[in-house]
Amino acid sequence: QVQLAESGGGLVQAGGSLRLSCAASGRTSRRYAMGWFRQAPGKERDIVAATTWSGGNTYYADSVKGRFTISTDNAKNTVYLQMISLKPEDTAVYYCAAGLVLGVPATYDFWGQGTQVTVSS
Repeated sequence: QVQLAESGGGLVQAGGSLRLSCAASGRTSRRYAMGWFRQAPGKERDIVAATTWSGGNTYYADSVKGRFTISTDNAKNTVYLQMISLKPEDTAVYYCAAGLVLGVPATYDFWGQGTQVTVSS
């Protein structure tokens, strides 16, 4: 089992920045891809960004390209999501997840509890 714990969410004004962290523990494996997903009220959970632990391969949803950056700190078993130029439509619960295939949400089996990000206009 892999345990994931997100932190760093909060309330920010439009145009502001936040950095989310995801600490991985348990049976962590570098073979897993690590992703950030988000779910807004009344909407499906969508993938936002994903990366391999090496950082050699990354994926970004079109809606966040150029604004969000995913990165890893292998020594700390932590994945980050740096978010800039935030928009009200970025408001959602953000989840960290571990999966087998970088850009395939159905392969993500381990999930954190989520952290709320609210962007005010």
